[in-house]
Amino acid sequence: MADQLSRVFQALGDPTRRDLVARLAVADATVGELAAPYDVSLQAISKHLKVLEEAGLVSRSRDAQRRPVHLEAEVFDLMTKWIERYRQEAEERFSRLDALLAREDESEGEAP
Repeated sequence: MADQLSRVFQALGDPTRRDLVARLAVADATVGELAAPYDVSLQAISKHLKVLEEAGLVSRSRDAQRRPVHLEAEVFDLMTKWIERYRQEAEERFSRLDALLAREDESEGEAP
């Protein structure tokens, strides 16, 4: 899990790849369709897609002559679970801190 999670975060560290993922979240697309808005070669987009594919974020299929790229949304569940675990731990720490500060405020209010 940790190795895949590292590959996913590393793949998403590039703004072009994040944009490709965002566009694939809307609909599957071919390499040509994905490359259209960029001023880069099809090869450059293919390299970005290969990184995303190696991280498990996208897959490619064959539909007659078309080779659409598909977003593998299940990988986001892995990321979400990892992030959620640490978010909950942080919230618990903040709650304990809030309680401690509230007790200190109360004790200061009781002093003459």
